[in-house]
Amino acid sequence: MATKLTADDARQSLTSHVESKGLEVYLKFGPQIGWDALQRLLAERAYVRYPCEIEFNAVPLMAGEFAHPVQKGERPEEGFTMFVHPSFEADRDRVPLAVLYQLVAVNYGEFASAEDAETFGAAALGLTRDEYYAALCSISEQLGGDPVEVEGEPEADFDAAVSTGCGGGGCGCH
Repeated sequence: MATKLTADDARQSLTSHVESKGLEVYLKFGPQIGWDALQRLLAERAYVRYPCEIEFNAVPLMAGEFAHPVQKGERPEEGFTMFVHPSFEADRDRVPLAVLYQLVAVNYGEFASAEDAETFGAAALGLTRDEYYAALCSISEQLGGDPVEVEGEPEADFDAAVSTGCGGGGCGCH
């Protein structure tokens, strides 16, 4: 007799998958992922499903947004431009912090959540989700992100989280 999978089962499966991929990234490219390791990671289709290049350009970004992937063409196979705030250009070792969060949007599109992004980035950097989230909030606030008061840890809307730099967690910048 076949067991019917629920949406919650699918969500848990994706979260487990992104955590596993994050741990693989940590083991292959870590423990410190800097600019050079990030470039190697972006070239690995086992971890970054579609071609992705980084461009330091704030024009497509909103206030407080540190990075955002934009699909280049009609299909994801045509690749993505990962727009990264130009303030990172002088300190490229901070770029992975921002880009890792956004890679779940490149890899999984609308199926990814802010929780998945935090889980992947934290695992890839060898941090807890709370530590990673706090770091994301810090850089978002430095770029002019507006922290908001959040009670508890609500499920953040990933599109909203992506547009402001971070989401989920509990520090309130989303």
